[in-house]
Amino acid sequence: MGDVVSSHLDEGKREMIAVKTGDVMRQFSDVYKQQYAVALFNSVRYEIEGGGGPQSQLLHRKDPLAGRSIFSGNLFQYLEENRKWRNRFVSVPNNYSINLYESKTAHERSLHPKVTINCAGYKALTSIEDYIELLNTSLPDVKAKLGNSPFIKCATPFPLILWHPYARHHYFCVMTEKEQQKWHAVLQDCVRHCNNGLPEDCTVQTPAFTDSVRLHRQAKGHYGTWDMMCGTPPQILANLVMESLHPELRNAIGPRLKGKLQQRQRDWMFISDAVYRQVLSQTTNEYDALVETCKTQKVQLDASLRTDMDQIISSKEHVSSKIRALVLPKAESLLKRSVQPYINSILDALMEPTSRGFAEVRDVFFREVVDISKNLLNGGDKEKLGEHMERLSMLAFHPVKMKSCYDNVEELNLEGLQQRFDVSSPSVFVSRAQILMREQMDNAVHTFEQLLQQSLAAQGENDMCKVIQGCQDRVLKKYDYDSSTVRKKFFREALLQIIIPYMLQQLEPSCSPELPRFKELIFEDFSPFLLVENMFEEVVLQSVTKDIMMAVKEAAVQRRHNLYRDSIVMTDSDPNLHLLGKNPPVDWATKFGNGEPEGPSGDADGGSGKRRKQVVSMIQLDEVPQPYESCLDVPGVELIPEEDTVASTDSEEQAEADVCKEPSSPDSVEEIRDLINPVMEVVVPEETKSDASNGTVPTSSNINPEDGAQEEVSHVTAVVEDVPAKSPQEKKSPRSILQQLVGNKKQEADKEEAEIKSAIEEIELAVQEVDGEQTAQVSAGKSDSTPQPPMATDSSPHEEAQPVKNSVNGADNIIDTVEVDLA
Repeated sequence: MGDVVSSHLDEGKREMIAVKTGDVMRQFSDVYKQQYAVALFNSVRYEIEGGGGPQSQLLHRKDPLAGRSIFSGNLFQYLEENRKWRNRFVSVPNNYSINLYESKTAHERSLHPKVTINCAGYKALTSIEDYIELLNTSLPDVKAKLGNSPFIKCATPFPLILWHPYARHHYFCVMTEKEQQKWHAVLQDCVRHCNNGLPEDCTVQTPAFTDSVRLHRQAKGHYGTWDMMCGTPPQILANLVMESLHPELRNAIGPRLKGKLQQRQRDWMFISDAVYRQVLSQTTNEYDALVETCKTQKVQLDASLRTDMDQIISSKEHVSSKIRALVLPKAESLLKRSVQPYINSILDALMEPTSRGFAEVRDVFFREVVDISKNLLNGGDKEKLGEHMERLSMLAFHPVKMKSCYDNVEELNLEGLQQRFDVSSPSVFVSRAQILMREQMDNAVHTFEQLLQQSLAAQGENDMCKVIQGCQDRVLKKYDYDSSTVRKKFFREALLQIIIPYMLQQLEPSCSPELPRFKELIFEDFSPFLLVENMFEEVVLQSVTKDIMMAVKEAAVQRRHNLYRDSIVMTDSDPNLHLLGKNPPVDWATKFGNGEPEGPSGDADGGSGKRRKQVVSMIQLDEVPQPYESCLDVPGVELIPEEDTVASTDSEEQAEADVCKEPSSPDSVEEIRDLINPVMEVVVPEETKSDASNGTVPTSSNINPEDGAQEEVSHVTAVVEDVPAKSPQEKKSPRSILQQLVGNKKQEADKEEAEIKSAIEEIELAVQEVDGEQTAQVSAGKSDSTPQPPMATDSSPHEEAQPVKNSVNGADNIIDTVEVDLA
């Protein structure tokens, strides 16, 4: 691996990569410094003038995952160094990074993980076919056949692959489909969270950065959405550099790679990862220096803004009116001709899956609360309530329970509109909608917790189900209003993200040459805060905003997707609720439980010895041993073949061997009946045919079968069987047989002894009546020196069953077969 990277990335190549990265960062820095001043002006103006949208009805909590971890468990990881699969303990803390440890013990000792994966920009895959399809884009003019295997051979039929267009790929697999589904949901949640890396509370730095990236790409001719706008700012800048650098290196290095197709793909992945890590290191350092430079100028810029805010606003309005007179006629013509006919189609494509997803969020919350009420009705107490509320508090961050909500938005499809409006992928809108859904679920849960705590303190714990239902109804009303507000805002922003870049691209050739002359109208002291390019975009934005607002309002009036009309206002509908927003989150485990964290422990909390509560439960139960607790070496692909015939044969043989090892379960009626009510047979031959019939004699006793475990005798069934006669010396009396069965077992109660003696007497009387004559003949010829049979002991499994005889007046008689049923 190192030889491949070093041979294709020599010092000259690395120097060239550093130079190109520096060029991109210098261009971006110039734009960022300008946009930073503009963003600061907009932030201060908003602070002075005020404003904002409708007030949220639900409460918010700042750090919902404090003291939590998301998930942990065992995975098989493919190691590139020796091409082997190795068992790893994986932990996902509350920052949604993936930490791989050598074992669970290393994790519990708070050792450093062997690998830490930041999932920004990745895709979580569960099939080799999808992975091969993405690999086909890695090298130019090279396509892998669908039947060909990649450069790895999965150890199980349930793979999990993290794919990135530039960074190294990561390969995992699990043992069962259930594990695969749960891990896939967790990995998708990690990708979703890491992609949303820009904090919205940074009212200056975040808008300055996003506008700078957009303007930089527009200068290169790239309009529209960008699906690699994900991760932290240094990661986004690394993606920005790789967007132009990656194809150039691929065309230069790709033809020089040797070996078969899979080997070339593998080598190119290592080279691309090395380039990406070098670029990311450089962008991180230069971006941090850029941010520090802007922060040092912020104090001076803020003072100038607050001093001359009125003059700056007046100057901006004057210049904007001049630009509007030039741009607005062209924008309205373009809008009427090429945009208005498609607004409703775009809105319908966005609203249908998004509204289904938000409705599913409401249903999931409703079902969880109803389950709590049902459990309390079935005998639950306040400790049970504490357990249920502890789980409910993390519902929004449970990837498996939220998966049904997220899957609805995954169906968002803009096909037919993407090419026209230059939308690279709907993933940008899907990810944003899913983040909003998670926020709304957490707000609903947090509000429910605060209302329930207040109600229980006021009304007591006598009728908790009624209290829970009342709080649930209040929260659902507030959720309906807030989800409507959030969705309408999301639809407006999505329409602007689709339409504005298209209009800018169409208006750019005719309007850009006219813009420089408007710079003369701006005073030099105000020039850092007033940029002609920004005002031009604002004019285009204003031209289309009216149509977008009207389309969303019409959709709300129709109530097709449970949207409230804008005229409905619920401000201060529950004034006491916002007083609860200042209260800290409720610790239900301490309030109603025993104060101990629930479920398996996660990461150590900052090395302080505390354990973090885990949001998602472990797949394997604690009392059931995991099938791969210790590290295992699973053979990988030593030599990468072009065809996968040998590999498939080996996997089939291994699968057949695994099937043979599986124990078979008794599923027939006879086997199940024998397990429930086992039967022990004792053969009793009869010398001559008698008139005795089969019958069952109830009894109560204990015997020791072959395994030595004492069993209770419920009844004795006699079955007549004809066998050759034997000599009187070989015969044994039924009293002797019963003594063998009962043996030297001490009776625990006098009642049991009486029942056994009664059964013996009934058997002897029956035999005497039937075979009286035969008994007299045998007794006349019997010797007094006949040895007595030994007392009953535990018999060996290799001994043959002895015939059972009856002795009356010193004579032996052959009687029926005895079946002993063990209860």
